[in-house]
Amino acid sequence: MSPDPSHRSQNQGASRRWILGTLAGVAAAGVAGGYAIERSGKSGGSDDAAPPGTSSPSSTGTPTAVPTDGYQFERLAAPGRTVVRDAGGSVLGTFTDGARTAVLTGPARTWSEPRTTTATVHSTAWVRLMPTEWKEGREKSAWFRSWFPKTLADRSPDVIGIAFEYGDGAPDRRKASGLRYAGDAAFGPRVPGESQTSFHYRDEKSDFYDYLGIPWTFPDGTHQTPEHARYGDVDCSGFMRLVWGYRNGYPMHTTNTPGIGLPRRAYAIAKYAPGVLVIPDSNRQPTDLSLLQPGDLVFFAINIGKPLAIDHCGMYLGLDNEGRPRFYSSRSQANGPTMGDLAGVARLDGTGFYAEGLRVARRL
Repeated sequence: MSPDPSHRSQNQGASRRWILGTLAGVAAAGVAGGYAIERSGKSGGSDDAAPPGTSSPSSTGTPTAVPTDGYQFERLAAPGRTVVRDAGGSVLGTFTDGARTAVLTGPARTWSEPRTTTATVHSTAWVRLMPTEWKEGREKSAWFRSWFPKTLADRSPDVIGIAFEYGDGAPDRRKASGLRYAGDAAFGPRVPGESQTSFHYRDEKSDFYDYLGIPWTFPDGTHQTPEHARYGDVDCSGFMRLVWGYRNGYPMHTTNTPGIGLPRRAYAIAKYAPGVLVIPDSNRQPTDLSLLQPGDLVFFAINIGKPLAIDHCGMYLGLDNEGRPRFYSSRSQANGPTMGDLAGVARLDGTGFYAEGLRVARRL
């Protein structure tokens, strides 16, 4: 296995915080509840599967009692979705037709990154991946009646928790084989001749298997070999594939054309990935973000001189401590996954660099 290059100072320490609270109802637009599943199998050798049941600081503490029956189901439109409430009317989960992701209400957590921003995101949303796309009436199925209460009580890392296992100062996590499957990630190698303030200071093209340092065979038989210089690196779309694909078992392929699961590049994920378009591409900054929910993939056209070309993607986290919609992505200036404000405020509204570049949102 490739040695781990020193891409960040080792004395930064863990700068992320998780604060557990009690089960609470949804208090802001876009923050409704979620869901979890068993990880599906992945192609490749024995080191290709992420270890099940991995824990994070957010999964410790006293278990919170959750309801196991007495659910109420409400249908909403545009997009079609099912909202699950407890007997008292509090939202427990939201399930969108055509999407596998769902949001459950769980213990409150606070996400922060002091090196790059003073913003925090305090949320009760736990994002999980269902084994199948949701459709109206699935709440009557046997698998849902068994799966929902167990997943509602699950405190193992969800999609957002897993994403932060690659953030600023995140500690290394390894399998018994020695494979590092999580830990502080960088964006990519430095590009010769580019200044540190340049949009292209660090090279993209680092996929999840580059971060892991292992070869990967995709379902169509395509075999990819990691680059030694990119070990521990992952670009924006590679980061989404690392979190959703490698860690959560969402299907992936290696082209930028239609296929089963997630394509390689940001523009191709926006156009061809499964799921539901929450914000379709109108070639301009959207004005209505009210349908966003944590876990949604957001896409940007931010390459100077190419205002219509989608070239960046990330994940919506929810509202920050100022009530502004904040996202998480792997970026050059922060040198890896970040919710911070280096080289552009990580908000989706207003007149900032990323806000003005926002074009599309997709719910997987």
